[in-house]
Amino acid sequence: MEGQLILAIAGAGVVGIIGYLLLGGQPSTANARVGAYTGKKPSRFNLRNRLKSSDQGGRRRQVEDTLKKIEENQKSKKKASKTIEARLLQANVDMTRSKFLTISAILAVVAAAVTFILGLPPALIAAASFIFGFGLPRFILNKKIKGRQKKFVAHFADGMDIIVRGVRTGLPLGDCLKIIAHESPDPMGAEFRRVVEAEGLGVPIEVCLDQMYERMPISEVNFFATVLNIQKTTGGNLGESLANLSNVLRSRKILAEKIKALSAEAKMSAYIIGALPIVVMGLVAVMSPDYMAELFTTDRGQKNLMIGGVMMCMGIWIMRKMIDFKY
Repeated sequence: MEGQLILAIAGAGVVGIIGYLLLGGQPSTANARVGAYTGKKPSRFNLRNRLKSSDQGGRRRQVEDTLKKIEENQKSKKKASKTIEARLLQANVDMTRSKFLTISAILAVVAAAVTFILGLPPALIAAASFIFGFGLPRFILNKKIKGRQKKFVAHFADGMDIIVRGVRTGLPLGDCLKIIAHESPDPMGAEFRRVVEAEGLGVPIEVCLDQMYERMPISEVNFFATVLNIQKTTGGNLGESLANLSNVLRSRKILAEKIKALSAEAKMSAYIIGALPIVVMGLVAVMSPDYMAELFTTDRGQKNLMIGGVMMCMGIWIMRKMIDFKY
């Protein structure tokens, strides 16, 4: 009987200690004095709160590790996105690297042949060959890439709103992506159709988004992929996260329009200053061809022409950098 009484007392003591640790004890005298001085309620030792804060710290470290991995992947992708193969993929041009280089070489040879037939000096022949063989194809390719990205960004925030409304009404993410793929205009619809088709074949969503970023290397797609990767790894409210992303994208678009309006005067001034010497030279060459002939036929004129061309290119480049705002 005495043994059972001792066991009962010991059990009650263990239960009391566990309850004290879980529910919390009275604050210490030092904590009470600090609370009275600061006006805050002194905190009690609570094992449940300690475990909760430890769990939050572990989740925070998990999010930080995920973000670190994503940043490392993005750095490697940015380097790979500058190759000719990647640029052709971003422009949605069905052409191989060898074919692109062949076309560039043909343009360079044709430009050199035309300038040689016209009797221009070797320096101008080399410059024309470089411009038409190296500069012109890449200029057209970059122009096509920027136009495609501009059309994509114009409808991307609306696509995020579709996902937000679908997730909040109970639709799975895959169905929301299908709605965007079929209802959105190209190139956004085409890109999401590729994502839906790849996901239907069993490709993970993060791999599909990585491939989408390779075709459309813009910050908006990077934000979208980051949100989905973090949500998949650590959990959370996907609708709220994408709603915040949609607000950020719309704010960026408004900021871009403001920058465009504020820098319009500077851009027009740069266009006028850059075109004025060329227009004046053309008008003088038409009105007084003998006067301008020395600029193309004599050694001194050719040197001055080359120096002026280099200085013009440097000035245009500097003005472009001055009005090229990053946001």
